[in-house]
Amino acid sequence: MLLVLDVGNTNTVLGVFAKTAKAGTGTNRSSEAEPPCYELLVANWRVATIATQTVDEYGVLFRNLFAMGNLEAKGIHGIVISSVVPPLDSTLGQVCERYFSTKPLFIEPGVKTGMPVHYDNPAEVGADRIVNSVAAFEKYGGPCIVVDFGTATTFDCVSSKGEYMGGVISPGIGISADALFERTARLPRVDIRKPTHIIGSNTVGSLQSGLYYGYLGLVDGILELLVGELGGETKVIATGGLASLIGKGSKHINQVDEFLTLDGLRIIWERNVAAKPGREAAPSKSSSGSKPRAR
Repeated sequence: MLLVLDVGNTNTVLGVFAKTAKAGTGTNRSSEAEPPCYELLVANWRVATIATQTVDEYGVLFRNLFAMGNLEAKGIHGIVISSVVPPLDSTLGQVCERYFSTKPLFIEPGVKTGMPVHYDNPAEVGADRIVNSVAAFEKYGGPCIVVDFGTATTFDCVSSKGEYMGGVISPGIGISADALFERTARLPRVDIRKPTHIIGSNTVGSLQSGLYYGYLGLVDGILELLVGELGGETKVIATGGLASLIGKGSKHINQVDEFLTLDGLRIIWERNVAAKPGREAAPSKSSSGSKPRAR
């Protein structure tokens, strides 16, 4: 199996993919001639990102999640990690080697993504943004835009040729809500959801209406400009924690893909690791020229 980790500022998402037989692979062909193919997502979890947790604390957490999913840690033969929290990289690397006996592949400079990055400084692009873009182009084609609703909401643009063009970064809806609640003494903290009516008849309803429709207006306003620049045939894919909530009300979002980032990690891992016996995933020495790094 393949373990993928998307480490965000607020949450870490884990996914486990099972190996599947590749179409057209015959019994006479050498297993080392074909790269491993992991396409079946058998388990996924979302946990809080806690930078102060130790190697053993994360190890116990991950092993407990595996036990709950009736999965065995010894079944993991590859691990790939996208992280925008650099202080956790060393900790997670040790977790992988100590608890899964596997060296992880981090999405970092030198990793083959198959996607040219047209950014003034490619090293500034968050690893998760490149991973999302690779997955979106592979699954839906281009041109396309990926909207990732995380701590920050990112809009990433991919050309019809599969080139990463850049994008937009805005404060996430959660950050916006937190700022409102912290700066106002009498406004209560409310759940972020679509209200029954646009015109709120009480404080809670008014807050929910402002948060939901205000953020929906931000998203659609940015997408209208981006689609106008990329062309009317542009596909818009949403992912992240609140993708379903905002995606249902958006005029421009065509597809909500909850597991887009996990699929992107899987795709990049397959492009970098050959089908070799053993437990260690070795990154390719070749590079596509892209240099995704944490924001």
